[in-house]
Amino acid sequence: MGKTNIMLVPEISLTPQMVNRFISRFGEEKIAVLHSKLSLGERFDAWNRIKNGQVNIVIGARSAIFAPIKNIGLIIIDEEHDTSYKSEATPRYNAKEIASFLAKENNCPLVLGSATPDMGTYYKALRGKIELLKLTKRANKSSLPKIEVVDLREELANGNHSMLSKKLQEEIKKNIEKKEQTILFLNRRGYSTFIMCRDCGYTVKCKNCNITMTYHLKQNKLKCHYCGYEERPVTICPECKSSNIRYFGTGTQKVEEEVKKLFPEVTTIRMDVDTVTKKNSHEEILNKFRAEDIDVLIGTQMVVKGHHFPKVTLVGVIAADGSLNIEDFRANERTFQILTQVAGRAGRENLEGRVIIQTYNPDSLAIEQAKTQNYDNFFQTEINIRKQLKYPPFCDIIVISVNGEKEQDVIMQAKKMHQYIKQRIIKEKIGLLLYSPMPAPIDKIKNKYRWRMIIKCLYNEQINMLLHDALQFNQTKKDIKQYIEINPSNMM
Repeated sequence: MGKTNIMLVPEISLTPQMVNRFISRFGEEKIAVLHSKLSLGERFDAWNRIKNGQVNIVIGARSAIFAPIKNIGLIIIDEEHDTSYKSEATPRYNAKEIASFLAKENNCPLVLGSATPDMGTYYKALRGKIELLKLTKRANKSSLPKIEVVDLREELANGNHSMLSKKLQEEIKKNIEKKEQTILFLNRRGYSTFIMCRDCGYTVKCKNCNITMTYHLKQNKLKCHYCGYEERPVTICPECKSSNIRYFGTGTQKVEEEVKKLFPEVTTIRMDVDTVTKKNSHEEILNKFRAEDIDVLIGTQMVVKGHHFPKVTLVGVIAADGSLNIEDFRANERTFQILTQVAGRAGRENLEGRVIIQTYNPDSLAIEQAKTQNYDNFFQTEINIRKQLKYPPFCDIIVISVNGEKEQDVIMQAKKMHQYIKQRIIKEKIGLLLYSPMPAPIDKIKNKYRWRMIIKCLYNEQINMLLHDALQFNQTKKDIKQYIEINPSNMM
């Protein structure tokens, strides 16, 4: 029809695989790629080709939704449940909302694809607001992998202090013998997640953020994953002068070291933010894993989505509890999604797949349902809980954040804003739930104190005007920033 199509993917690391599939069908000259890892020159060239109507397909991460396309014929958002489609930094936008607007403006279809849809999207589909299409067979007609859950409490009771359970060790050994590949998933980079003094309980925290620092073995440094601050590891406790300093927690570096210790002959490769710093390093790592028949790929969420490795038959989830214990009403949903997605990397061709999920909470809803990979069952249980507790999609959550360098100023501004909204609610009888201002779960990042208040409501024009007036009325000092987010993807 001579129209142009947009294809959005959540991670830059997925772009090369997607581009290769599209090039094999449509040819290189018809495709433009847009993402933040391109050089300025490459981005300029791609932008101009799109603007001049020289391409029919634009592939990229969330910002590709702003490509200068004149006649959009189709928008596809792959892995639509992924939180990376929402920008948490300025400019704050949700690529899915913009895609929906563009689809209406251009009278063209918008396709949202996912094996584990966002609960709000699926709820709309079940209510007939958007059309529901189901794919009931796996790619290449392969069968679903067998999933086994290992209770780490029993492993400890049986004297196994390794981060790899006996079952996972056995399965890795089988894979090495059969010359098949393994993926080990842990959503924490680094070597140890925190350093603590065993005498007084002191933990090393970032001086700019109220968060523990992570130890990175290779550089022998402590790093803050929020602001990037680095320092040398402490050997003497600054509080009680004890030398009884211990390293706790597990990161991808530690997992790699453990695998090499248990299986000296094994070849490993790691994929996390620390190993993909250079341009095209995502592609190089994935190609190396595929082409050189490396035995084990160890990675964070980068290895979870969309990758197709025919020889991967085993996936090990080192700690499934990481996303269960976050301060977010979506903790169950996120855990179910990430476990189902990572399980989907195993047995994608004619070889049978196995998945080992290690956890301290084998009875949790997300882990029980991920075991059977039954999205509908999970959805029905979780949606009932959300309805009772008045969480999205049954209401909207608005978070008003106040950030600044002087804590007292931040608290005063948050209370002032709260007082203004409270008075307006009483005076105009506005139907919403307003909670008192509190410090954010991570109350200091990059030397800025963070307070917030939460509103539960059905978002409409009246509430939009209330928030607009609140911002206008409560003007802040230069060093204080106020943000309003509707249904944020990150509650931290």
